[in-house]
Amino acid sequence: MDQVRYTTLSSPLGDLLLHDHGRGLSGLTFPGHRGAPTPAPGWQHEPAAFTAVAEQLAAYLAGELTAFALSLDLRGTELQRTVWAELCRCPYGRTTTYGELARRVGRPGAARAVAGAVGRNPVAIVVPCHRVIGADGRLTGYAGGLQRKRWLLAHEGVPVA
Repeated sequence: MDQVRYTTLSSPLGDLLLHDHGRGLSGLTFPGHRGAPTPAPGWQHEPAAFTAVAEQLAAYLAGELTAFALSLDLRGTELQRTVWAELCRCPYGRTTTYGELARRVGRPGAARAVAGAVGRNPVAIVVPCHRVIGADGRLTGYAGGLQRKRWLLAHEGVPVA
């Protein structure tokens, strides 16, 4: 079994839980984040292991960073990993739709399956699932809460309703 390291970081969006298995960031979640893990017995609190993540998040939240350069260890199905990789190609300050994302991953008829993969993104903010909106331009579900999605998009200069 992998050794899990973790830390928490204060942010304008609440205390963020970061964790990894020693091969890259594998989790970044908000308080109340749907489906988020909580530190379990055996998890090692190691803030120093997340220095680069903390620095880049601080720069992003200060408006000084528009693209993350971090090692990620994303664990999921093949479709999930494909969708998450494509999410990382969605530029700062821009949005896409579930249907467009499905088309870009070669699954044009699978917008619902793609939406499910987006909703299971284990690394919020860094893998920018907040940049995915409904086909009608409305904000749709976000595991960290719509108020956080709205905040992140407004922070990136995206007009939100």
